[in-house]
Amino acid sequence: MNFEEALGYMEGLLRFGWRLGNERFEALCELLGNPQRRYPIIHVAGTKGKGSTTAIAAAILQAQGYRVGSYFSPYVYYPCERVQVNGCMIPRDDFARIVSFIRPHMEALAETDMGQTTEFELKTAIGFVYFAEQKVDFVCLEVGLGGRLDATNIVEPLVTVITNIGLDHTQILGDTHALIAIEKAGIIKAGVACFTAVDNLEALTEIQGIAAERDAPLTQVKQIPCSNNNPHQDTEADRSIMWFAENDIPDLTHFSPFTISTTRNKYKHLEMHMGGVYQRANAACAVGAVEEALSISGAALYEKSVRTGLATAELPGRLSISKSHNKALVVMDGAHNEMAAQALIGPVRALCRQHQIKRVHLVIGMLTGHSHLDFLKGLDGIADRITVCQPKWKRAVPVEEMAAAAREVCDDVRVIPSVRMAAKSALEEADALDMVLITGSFYTVGEVHLEELVAEIEGGDE
Repeated sequence: MNFEEALGYMEGLLRFGWRLGNERFEALCELLGNPQRRYPIIHVAGTKGKGSTTAIAAAILQAQGYRVGSYFSPYVYYPCERVQVNGCMIPRDDFARIVSFIRPHMEALAETDMGQTTEFELKTAIGFVYFAEQKVDFVCLEVGLGGRLDATNIVEPLVTVITNIGLDHTQILGDTHALIAIEKAGIIKAGVACFTAVDNLEALTEIQGIAAERDAPLTQVKQIPCSNNNPHQDTEADRSIMWFAENDIPDLTHFSPFTISTTRNKYKHLEMHMGGVYQRANAACAVGAVEEALSISGAALYEKSVRTGLATAELPGRLSISKSHNKALVVMDGAHNEMAAQALIGPVRALCRQHQIKRVHLVIGMLTGHSHLDFLKGLDGIADRITVCQPKWKRAVPVEEMAAAAREVCDDVRVIPSVRMAAKSALEEADALDMVLITGSFYTVGEVHLEELVAEIEGGDE
């Protein structure tokens, strides 16, 4: 198969749906020679921040000189984004070759009681095989959905991470923080250290209980006031990781210094390429996890590696900020649930103040499985105009349904089904005092291709 044929084969598996459970995927990986056992793994779950934490941990390890595999879910622009080594996507030829290698094993398995391999299982298997071929030193592995029954949960990780938890995919994972936490905590393994940024007490209690049952040391990431600069001076037993801003400026977005204090070290005056205050907690999780992974491997984490990793780590669709042809501020973020919307609103307001924005034009398209009305309410009335659209994905919320929710929070609502045309319309109308905020799903952000769209608009103006 060539790349297009391999991609078509993989996408054709979507008709079999997303079936949670590990037995079938374990059987497939057994047929493949269990490639996932050939490298140490940092396994990352959570409702918000798991992709960013995966990218940050990988960047820190790479800055220390290791060859690092990264697995992300979902991709934003290109399917090959899911599988990366040292920040480089899997080449198309390798993607096609590995799909061709895996396919006969899938077809053999389909003839048994195990049934048909799913699209997500194939994508994960591609990563496992490619990382083994590339002889990586570490893999940073992002969970797809939940944790306990996710295909990635067949691995035997060196360290686990659970980022913050909110109400998302409630029809699958449960409708309370406690139930969702139980699913996420399914990645915790006996005796394996876990790091978490969960701040919901109900969720944290469940995670603490599961960690205790499995004798897994649990470290909680906490934000503390910037005035407390010696958070670990009084207790050796405190397994917390602290982070604090080094000034009291509200709604920090970019390049604001902060400190991470672990039980092993204190990393001062850190700056991140990724924007948003919430990324500091993700960074603290990543630093703690990498420290632990290296310690188990007989190495120490260098401060320079932390500094370089945080300064260079990036991931598409996470508070991406640019300017359009007419100097309007364009912000794209894959926020797709209420928790993510609430995290996004702070940086958006800070950017509005910084750039003296007078009007915010929201372009939004979402998938089912999340409350689109709660998402819009989470944006706290920031939008002066909302254009609803519908990404090209089977679970996309129909535009009229999205528009009905939008009208509950904004008087100026338009419907333009095409994501690209909706973004183009907003950009054409915007001026230097406007912000165009494109969000609601990574699939929405992924259809924009901003540079191409701006070039198209500029060409039309000539």
